[in-house]
Amino acid sequence: MFRKAQNRVQDPAKLKQLIVDLIDKENWSASGTDLKGDAYEQLLSRGASDKGSGAGQYFTPRDLIVGIVDVIRPTVVDTVVDPACGTGGFLLVAHEHAARAASSMTPVERDHLRDGFVTGYELVDGTARLAAMNLLLHGAGTANGDSLIEVKDALLADPGRRWSVVLSNPPFGKKSSLTMVGADGREVREDREIERPDFVVTTSNKQLNFLQHIMTILDINGRAAVVLPDNVLFEGGAGETLRRKLLADFDLHTVLRLPTGIFYAQGVKANVLFFDKKPASEQPWTKVLWVYDLRTNQHFTLKQNPLRRHHLDDFVACYKPGEDRSARVESERFKAFTYEELASRDKTNLDITWLRDESLEDMDNLPAPEVIAREIVEDLTAALTEFEAVASALEADSPS
Repeated sequence: MFRKAQNRVQDPAKLKQLIVDLIDKENWSASGTDLKGDAYEQLLSRGASDKGSGAGQYFTPRDLIVGIVDVIRPTVVDTVVDPACGTGGFLLVAHEHAARAASSMTPVERDHLRDGFVTGYELVDGTARLAAMNLLLHGAGTANGDSLIEVKDALLADPGRRWSVVLSNPPFGKKSSLTMVGADGREVREDREIERPDFVVTTSNKQLNFLQHIMTILDINGRAAVVLPDNVLFEGGAGETLRRKLLADFDLHTVLRLPTGIFYAQGVKANVLFFDKKPASEQPWTKVLWVYDLRTNQHFTLKQNPLRRHHLDDFVACYKPGEDRSARVESERFKAFTYEELASRDKTNLDITWLRDESLEDMDNLPAPEVIAREIVEDLTAALTEFEAVASALEADSPS
């Protein structure tokens, strides 16, 4: 039934109505929340893989989310936020992890887990509704209570609230044709510069602005895991300024270099930045940055060879969640870099590689033809995206 239903999905709004219709038609009295929620989430993931559906732009691979949450280890006493939550994947997995990790909960903790543990912000109303329903079916929120997902552009202002955990995969790329409506009702272009007193730099780079926003909303001693594209690690100007701020005022302790071929959006080369917010200090908080390279000599595709949770087992083991980071040990894919080494790099470039690409040296190690073809497509797509951004910037600066 669900497989046939998924084939009818054309857009997020229709997907939402489809879920409501399916749930209304079934007798769920003998079923728990998990069954309904899991069926709903399966439809969301299938809809995301449909390139004709708008859901794909909001979907982060579930196995990647699980691996990230497994090292962040949110508990029932945390507050978790995703400022670009899409259909709520990070919030849902964090909620499940906290509930599973608690051997017992007080009534106050149980209420907090249901009503105050997660908060999400989403720009698109239809997608926010999908996220709210996804959480509700998994036991987060109440049908007659306030939605845990707020429909707004998170970048417009400091919300004035702080969270102990931030988990997010902000949207990648720029689409100059997209117009957004702010909280004041004004229409604004997506490539606008964001000016906020709490921001270190003023830039139109969306990913840098999301990073600054997350740096603001993270509570002291809070922890963040954020998926960001490669350019955040090496871009000069505003990027360099922000990286220096991140190294000095936060403990940027881990970077996971993600493989290509794992996102529905093509041409994405991304990383997960793990950092903790610290009190003011005259000395830089980042002492050692650990980089795990899961990209070099790794080849994934969405269908033939998708990324699974077990592919992250070695990273999780090297991360040593819950342990003192001084216990970490270097390995072939896991290397440590001191603050002094990082600060001395040109433009504080954190796009660090050291492994040799075996396919460039040994023709016998070439990946399968379909993998090579997909990687070529992704590289070309990424290049076209960069050229489009340059062209849009030139057009914006040219006299009318």
